[in-house]
Amino acid sequence: MRVILYIIQKEFLQLFRNKSMLPIIFVMPIIQLLVLVHAATFEMKDIRLFVVDNDQSSTSRLLISKFKGSSFYKIIGYSNSFSEAEDQLLKGNADVVFAIPQNFEKNLNYEGKEKVQLTENAINGTVAGLINVYSMGIINDFNKELIFKKGTNISAENTQKNIDITYSFWYNPELNYKTFMVPGILVLLVTIIGLMLSGMNIVREKEMGTIEQINVTPIKKYQFITGKLFPFWLIALFELAIGLTVGKLLFHIPIIGNVGYVFLTASVYLLVILGIGLFVSTLADTQQQAMFITFFFMMIFILMSGLFTSVESMPDWAQQINRLNPVAYFIKIIRMILLKGSGLFDFIKEFCSLVTLAIAMLSMSVWRYKKVV
Repeated sequence: MRVILYIIQKEFLQLFRNKSMLPIIFVMPIIQLLVLVHAATFEMKDIRLFVVDNDQSSTSRLLISKFKGSSFYKIIGYSNSFSEAEDQLLKGNADVVFAIPQNFEKNLNYEGKEKVQLTENAINGTVAGLINVYSMGIINDFNKELIFKKGTNISAENTQKNIDITYSFWYNPELNYKTFMVPGILVLLVTIIGLMLSGMNIVREKEMGTIEQINVTPIKKYQFITGKLFPFWLIALFELAIGLTVGKLLFHIPIIGNVGYVFLTASVYLLVILGIGLFVSTLADTQQQAMFITFFFMMIFILMSGLFTSVESMPDWAQQINRLNPVAYFIKIIRMILLKGSGLFDFIKEFCSLVTLAIAMLSMSVWRYKKVV
């Protein structure tokens, strides 16, 4: 035990002597958290709307005012020519074109119906889908107002029964996307600290030539590996604590569950990540190689983790591969604890999977690391 403590002391001294490494460990994750939470969002704001009003009536202006009064839309121009509006769409100046035909008000008054046209930039299918939902919501509200004003003058097939619907959203009642994203980004930052730094740590010993000096000492493999990885395990937990504090104070994320479960799961999760980092260090001979290998694993883990897209929406083969993805397990667990208040038995399956992955990765890494004299 005393040998391990000496190695841990040596690692902390070496770490804090490296002045360029301290900002990367303690400052950069906080900056990333503050930036990514605002940037990584599917909420649509300032949708650029181009209006083609060929009716120029009070009813058409009233409908346009509904879009103008929405906080989601920003009207960038008006025209009577659809070709001009389409040109703005092709140039990327507009996100959606809203076209109102001639005799719009007349047909509504005499026939009780009329069509309008929405033309959207659908290069990004997710964004186009959200724009369509927002736009249809405004048009449907306008349609209900017309029905209510005309009353019995509207035909029976166009009337709607007055049914009051009360919505209640569990776990995120305000539908705040930051509430959903902050826990996932915290996992991402902890992963970066654990995986990249541990992966380059032993490789740096190889580049400096000090690994041979360590190998000729009577230090055993488990002592060396424990002393090497423990500082990063502790630093990552410290980063998680800071991230939770920032998330609570600045983003007001709810912390409904027991925070102890978060750190219990994080402790096991970091063993998996540190095991992967150690495994990478046994494969690489230089820090550059270690960074490329680490980047390869991180890209797969993050994109398949459910941080941005639902795991359940992935193909079956991807969901099966995702069983080996520790990031997906931890993101699911931390969201369950913080937002739902879940207990240990609610995520016991995912927790056991992390324990299994931790044992497997540490065993493989220790076996792969050879203490050669």
